[in-house]
Amino acid sequence: MHPEIKVWLKDIELSINEIHEFLTPVRNYLNFQKDLKTRKAVE
Repeated sequence: MHPEIKVWLKDIELSINEIHEFLTPVRNYLNFQKDLKTRKAVE
């Protein structure tokens, strides 16, 4: 595996962890849709 791929995968993992921090513990898609700030942060 190329070293740059490992860097990309680590970046993806970091982004996933940050997204989890943005989301509330109780996940509700309708509330997520209504929350523009959280949607923009996750997207």
